[in-house]
Amino acid sequence: MKLPFEIDLKGKVAVVTGGGGILCGGFAKVIAKTGAKVAVLDLNEAQAKAVAEEINNDGGEAIGICTNVLQKDSLESAKKIINDTFGTVDILLNGAGGNNPKGTTTNDYYDAKDETIEGVKTFFDLDPDGISFVFNLNFLGTLLPTQVFAHDLIGKKDATIINVSSMNAFTPLTRIPAYSGAKAAVSNFTQWLAVHFSKVGIRVNAIAPGFFLTNQNRTLLIDENGEYTARSKKILSQTPMERFGTPEELNGTLLWLLCYEASSFVNGTVIPVDGGFSAYSGV
Repeated sequence: MKLPFEIDLKGKVAVVTGGGGILCGGFAKVIAKTGAKVAVLDLNEAQAKAVAEEINNDGGEAIGICTNVLQKDSLESAKKIINDTFGTVDILLNGAGGNNPKGTTTNDYYDAKDETIEGVKTFFDLDPDGISFVFNLNFLGTLLPTQVFAHDLIGKKDATIINVSSMNAFTPLTRIPAYSGAKAAVSNFTQWLAVHFSKVGIRVNAIAPGFFLTNQNRTLLIDENGEYTARSKKILSQTPMERFGTPEELNGTLLWLLCYEASSFVNGTVIPVDGGFSAYSGV
């Protein structure tokens, strides 16, 4: 992997939650390329260890740890392993998150006739437990790791927390009210944290990716023939650059936020990386 520009984070320790996934696994690998030691946290232990192994095989230093970001004792156990193995944490990237079908409607718009059609989920069918799961995974899954790991960051001039929001925190997408609301909460929380920790040397910012093909959304965006779905075509029609992003296109923003010399006065921002999606009015 070639970085868009070089920064030196040797001696730093980074934690990446959700690090077994495509985007956050990519983040973990990029951070490792800077020389930092990386703890890859994911509920899926095999995926976390696979990312860590790839980093180690590429000359970096990483460990993969099975961690539930919704359980504080799991996070505390992970922190002990990280502190014993690598030392105190300098960088926290809160990437764990996702959506769930129970928090999703079938159609973009409500039609009373849909209530009589089997298998069509309207707003009135949304499962409160599904809504809670999505909101907790994204919001509490950002808050709890911050509570656990931020203690290590206090007083370090170049300490940073980077959250992962979404372009639908700016404008909610149809069908996914739980995910949109949760990511809006992550953006708001990013700003709150930036103010709250401003006197102890911790900068807090967020990256808001647009549409990137991942394992979670692939079946939504690509049909069984490998063609774009109707929803993909609608998304691309509202994206001025008329394409999906590639995970590598997040790297420059990530590295800029990690580099104290380049972004030392950047705090409380939510930066879209979305091909212009959040800027486009549709007209």
